[in-house]
Amino acid sequence: MNQEETIDSNNELFEHYQFKADKGQEPLRVDKFLINRIENASRNKIQSAAKNGFIFVNQKSVKSNYKVKPGDITKVMFSHPPYENLLIAEEMPLNIIYEDKSLLVINKPSGIVVHPGHGNYNGTLLNGLIHYFKNLPSNEDGRPGLVHRIDKDTSGLLVIAKTEFSMTNLAKQFYLKSSKRKYHALVWGSVQNDEGTINENLARDPKNRLIMSVPEDKELGKNAITHYKVLERFNYVTLLECQLETGRTHQIRAHMKFIGHPIFNDKRYGGDKILKGTIFNKYKQFVQNCFKILPRQALHAKTLGFLHPKSNKEISFESDLPEDFTKCLNKWKNYSNNI
Repeated sequence: MNQEETIDSNNELFEHYQFKADKGQEPLRVDKFLINRIENASRNKIQSAAKNGFIFVNQKSVKSNYKVKPGDITKVMFSHPPYENLLIAEEMPLNIIYEDKSLLVINKPSGIVVHPGHGNYNGTLLNGLIHYFKNLPSNEDGRPGLVHRIDKDTSGLLVIAKTEFSMTNLAKQFYLKSSKRKYHALVWGSVQNDEGTINENLARDPKNRLIMSVPEDKELGKNAITHYKVLERFNYVTLLECQLETGRTHQIRAHMKFIGHPIFNDKRYGGDKILKGTIFNKYKQFVQNCFKILPRQALHAKTLGFLHPKSNKEISFESDLPEDFTKCLNKWKNYSNNI
């Protein structure tokens, strides 16, 4: 019996992650390899896992200096319980804008993680939902009520299924791309065309697995289509309406970066730097003040539409831009009007 089998046979609760190295993977220390792939995992935590024999490559325990090669299957186990043991009910305010016997629609504030995961074991929207509802149906990933999700620092609309029938019906609509989702995004630069479509596959970035990017090989990744329309221009930034035809992880954020217009203050995709305009102190201070007002990516899920599972009639919901987004927009409007 190897060490991994011994751990499993003890029925201890560990958080499991498994990755297969790409064909083009250059030799890289396993601790760095894992840091690039696991969100919020510190170097100390990963090295501690290696020291305790909890990192495996091709089913053999390795030290932190092991060099990962193409095709290697790397597994790490941490001393936190797996996802299904984290579903603890927690009371929290829910901004419910619609509810019936089949579903509810929530306006999620920024800063709230949708479901528990590594580094976020409580205080998530799902913890609040299972407190509000005692029996929500689970999706294929075991996450009660969730039909789709939006990023932690993205605000806006989410639909939650309350019955098994609604879960199946709504999940099918999202899978078949028949649901309607529109976002408002403030992006860096003056977008050249008044409207356009980005049809580029997305995959995990080979250098940083925490972000998505357009692969050089067009046959890699998953199909992703984003339609955009210019709503307003402010010289150095542009307000866009983005409509999703597909729903890939970080789709709008990755697509905007790809066309050279990352979302304003999107730290993960490079939007937290002064990318357009001058470097003079007055302008620099103005942008930094905008960052303080809107301390997250300027992305809001504004419109959500779908066929109601019971009536089969189309219903649609809209949410106002949150206060931080609105204040930042107003500053840019005033600035651009005075240039």
